[in-house]
Amino acid sequence: MKKSIVSATFGALALGAAFVAPAQAAEVGACLITKTDTNPFFVKMKEGATAKAAELGVNLKSYAGKIDGDSESQVAAIETCIADGAKGILITASDTKGIVPTVQKARDAGILVIALDTPLEPIDAADSTFATDNLLAGKLIGQWAAATLGDAAKDAKVAFLDLTPSQPTVDVLRDQGFMMGFGIDTKDPNKIGDEDDPRIVGHDVTNGNEEGGRSAMENLLQKDPTINVVHTINEPAAAGAYEALKAVGREKDVLIVSVDGGCPGVRNVADGVIGATSQQYPLMMAALGIEAIKKFADTGEKPQPTEGKNFFDTGVSLVTDKPVSGIESIDTKTGLEKCWG
Repeated sequence: MKKSIVSATFGALALGAAFVAPAQAAEVGACLITKTDTNPFFVKMKEGATAKAAELGVNLKSYAGKIDGDSESQVAAIETCIADGAKGILITASDTKGIVPTVQKARDAGILVIALDTPLEPIDAADSTFATDNLLAGKLIGQWAAATLGDAAKDAKVAFLDLTPSQPTVDVLRDQGFMMGFGIDTKDPNKIGDEDDPRIVGHDVTNGNEEGGRSAMENLLQKDPTINVVHTINEPAAAGAYEALKAVGREKDVLIVSVDGGCPGVRNVADGVIGATSQQYPLMMAALGIEAIKKFADTGEKPQPTEGKNFFDTGVSLVTDKPVSGIESIDTKTGLEKCWG
């Protein structure tokens, strides 16, 4: 029951050992481009990339959008990386479709582009993707919520606190994964909002932060004050949702589930703010990405996906102190040993 389902470790990588370049070789340049530089997830990602770059002698430059959804800053960062002659770019894209033409410019310039956490659309617009299985992350919290409610799940009132209007892949995968786990017909699994299950109260966007989560929750409560299940794109949004529910005295009778696994989020699970969260591993994603860029620079070899998948799976674990039969999970004590932020 409490066995982690993390599917990748540093010791079992398909990337192979890093090649030690001769001292006279040109310095390998790499770029990390995240959605923001304030979200603890991306802070940890930067930490992992920075440490691995220092270890391997890679010159890393980091960039970020002003807010989640700021694609213009990311486009500008890619242009800068091309001009600088970087060998590789790691990116968590805010606009997974809109960024593709600029990514292609980088690839045409001979730069290895790896999507971290959030696949591009299409996924092969990047050379590789290192990510959590976000569909599975959503399914796990959906299954847990349905099992926790039992027979009451068939009469649930579900609110979806999503990311941005552009529906980036990470948003769609978690959202639709939750529906699959909870037993909701997704209709088109590549699109948010076309479902017709009467249990769905509605969707609102949060920009992945606490203030957005609070506002979105307030909006949906106005639509239906009897909401009793809330799916949130991430834990900052979940914290905001909880505050909105607390303001109307509903915090004790609404089940909130999320995805991230940051230390504040895991502590919120321990405190009962969040019922369960799916924990992902951003430090690993970024460190593996730097290793892949170094290997590409030294040998020309590109990373390979996990067998049976079209991306390199960096693992996910369900974290809850209220485990249910048939769904593997870890408790918050273990989650805190693996968390970030």
